[in-house]
Amino acid sequence: MKILITGGTTFVSKFAAEYFVLRGHDVTVLNRGSREQVKGVELICCDRMQPGDALKGRFFDAVLDITAYTQEHICALLDSGVAFDDYVFISSSAVYPETNPQPFTEEQECGHNSVWGDYGMNKLRAERYLSSRVPGAYILRPPYFYGKYENLYREAFPFDCAMQDMPFYIPGSGEMKLQFFNVHDLCRFIEILLSRHPQNHVFNVGSNEIVTVREWVGMCYKAAGKEAHFISVDETIPQRNYFCFYNYEYVLDVSRQNELMPDTTGLMQGLQEEYDWYKNNTDSVYYRKPYVEFIDNNIKKNTGL
Repeated sequence: MKILITGGTTFVSKFAAEYFVLRGHDVTVLNRGSREQVKGVELICCDRMQPGDALKGRFFDAVLDITAYTQEHICALLDSGVAFDDYVFISSSAVYPETNPQPFTEEQECGHNSVWGDYGMNKLRAERYLSSRVPGAYILRPPYFYGKYENLYREAFPFDCAMQDMPFYIPGSGEMKLQFFNVHDLCRFIEILLSRHPQNHVFNVGSNEIVTVREWVGMCYKAAGKEAHFISVDETIPQRNYFCFYNYEYVLDVSRQNELMPDTTGLMQGLQEEYDWYKNNTDSVYYRKPYVEFIDNNIKKNTGL
């Protein structure tokens, strides 16, 4: 297939570009050329909001839109003159209000989520606009992505703590639940969509393996060959100041996904693969947050923990 991938230089879009190149597809990436490109791709070097004639008259079997966050992002690409058969948009589970019953299902009403704010609403507007112009487009709503090329300070935080033999400061009892989706499984699922063309066009995607914060941290330490020792932090201290997830627990119903792809990567396996990559690529995490500094300057000093 001839595939156009928006982005192609960081995390999910980079992994997708590499994945489809290695499977023999003709992959073109659309980005501003500010970072190293995946080997084997064709680069269209431009800002997606101002593509000019870069895409005019080009045809692709599939567009994988991984970097659209707003309706305007979708509009600019569709108005660029590009032609395609299939369009896959990576949206977000943030389109579900936190007040909806859980697990969230695709049939539920979407709307404002107070945790995610404008991010979720912008993704929802992008979904609706895309569906109005490309009724056959596929929309995927993931929970937290993880895996090779992760550039957010998420798994890297407990990895760092483990490598430095630090105890882990955990919110409360650590029983808040988390759901993830491995970037490799995302690409596998996109392949299935493009080959089978299922009747459903909106899919929650994610692992069936739901874990607590405590279990997730323990797995991250284990991937680094260490055992986690926990220190519980009182809920009066804002969780996001010292921990890499908001104080927000949710679970997606992925039954539709499972009908097409019942098997997903085990979380321990996926975290081990990510750690094995990260330990040699620690500079790939661009957005490190000062969690340890906050712990040292606020939690340890003020509470004695």
